[in-house]
Amino acid sequence: MKSFENKVAAVTGAGSGIGRALAYRLARQGCHLALADVNSEGLAETAAQARKLGVTVSETRVDVADREAVHAWAEQVVTDHGRVNLIFNNAGVAQSGSVEANDYADYEWIMNINFWGVVHGTKAFLPHLRASGEGHVVNVSSIFGVFAQPGMSAYNATKFAVRGFTEALRQELDIAGKGVSASCVHPGGIKTNIAKTARMNESMAALTGQETEQSREQFDQFLRTTPDKAAQVILRGVLRNNRRILIGADAWILDGMQRLMPTFYQRIVVGSMRLAARFAPKKARSAGAPAEQ
Repeated sequence: MKSFENKVAAVTGAGSGIGRALAYRLARQGCHLALADVNSEGLAETAAQARKLGVTVSETRVDVADREAVHAWAEQVVTDHGRVNLIFNNAGVAQSGSVEANDYADYEWIMNINFWGVVHGTKAFLPHLRASGEGHVVNVSSIFGVFAQPGMSAYNATKFAVRGFTEALRQELDIAGKGVSASCVHPGGIKTNIAKTARMNESMAALTGQETEQSREQFDQFLRTTPDKAAQVILRGVLRNNRRILIGADAWILDGMQRLMPTFYQRIVVGSMRLAARFAPKKARSAGAPAEQ
């Protein structure tokens, strides 16, 4: 894809963060938009601002975990816009807690959104991308789809799954050679509301040496890259047809560590977290006992 001008892009999670930034950058480049989110208020704000940039914008409240809803949205996008060239499967959530303390429901909740949401969006839109003659699937994973972290097993599982799914898809599309491609996006810390809205249980205190809210605040401090910068990098990667799109210096550093030390990096992470927990306040160290199942 050489340009976004006069293309039609569908974006999930468009009510805030990277999704909103993608919508604005695409609109400024003359790309028409089909926006979706579960947050109707945020979605409406994004759509209103994007329309001011002179492109056609449709908005639909969609829960990406709902397969039928996503497929219905894809059909509606083609009805509204006549075609669709890009799908940005961007919607996602976060959850933190040890494997022992997490409930099965935690894994099911995050998998339904972060992984199945990507599968639903890809399969619903792929036939329409082929029909357009020039299409691109953009699936948002995370640097934690490359680099695992203690207390992030649920999140890691979904983002590693998105990476594997998208890399297999990309190879299939390359073999088919019918004008459709795919990219997997691996953001580092992006300044969005993901830390504030993440589900965390008390087991994180035993891992990090901090109370749950302290962990949330510290995690938020590591979110350095702006959503607009992330959107800029993503769109540049799509135009270059990159297979993998890393965002932020932290993403590049962690990706490099994993490449140079495929398993040893885990020892470094464990050592640093043990050291942090050792010097943490006593109250935080004693918290986080596994929950009864």
